[in-house]
Amino acid sequence: MSQSIAAKRYAQALFELAQEKGQTTSVLNDLIQMKIVYKENKELGQLLGNPKLSMARKKELLAGIFKDVNPLILNLLYVLLDRKRMDEIVNCIDEFITLANDASGIAEAKVYSTRPLTEAESASISTTFGKVVGKVSLKIENIIDPSLIGGIRLQIGNKIYDSSISGKLERLKQDLIGSQN
Repeated sequence: MSQSIAAKRYAQALFELAQEKGQTTSVLNDLIQMKIVYKENKELGQLLGNPKLSMARKKELLAGIFKDVNPLILNLLYVLLDRKRMDEIVNCIDEFITLANDASGIAEAKVYSTRPLTEAESASISTTFGKVVGKVSLKIENIIDPSLIGGIRLQIGNKIYDSSISGKLERLKQDLIGSQN
């Protein structure tokens, strides 16, 4: 999550506009795709930061590249470009995703496991731990980590729930070392 105050303000403004127009889901989906584009194409940020290109040309490029995105997003890009804040776009996207998830009662979670989770396992984890953190459900990203040996490690925000075998062994080791003193 971003710590940028500017990104939070731009994301909040976009979120409020999207809610007002009933386009929150559409904007969210477009922003998720845009984030992928920005992360995979670092040159795009460099190009938009190039002082040799005129502002009009940069806007033409944005309009061409993101011609299919929601107009609210394109307007955000123009504002960020005008205010020389294009380096904040990924932070704005992250903040918007957080706002949309909060409004829907969803939290993002990373589940580390030794193998891919089944749909049933993901659904069970989502509902069970969603209740623990006061959300309706979790949006789960499954990360394969063979070093866990077995079980899962779940990270929701800054909270970690560890029921992995490697985690249990580590806690047992700490208990044994502590009892020797």
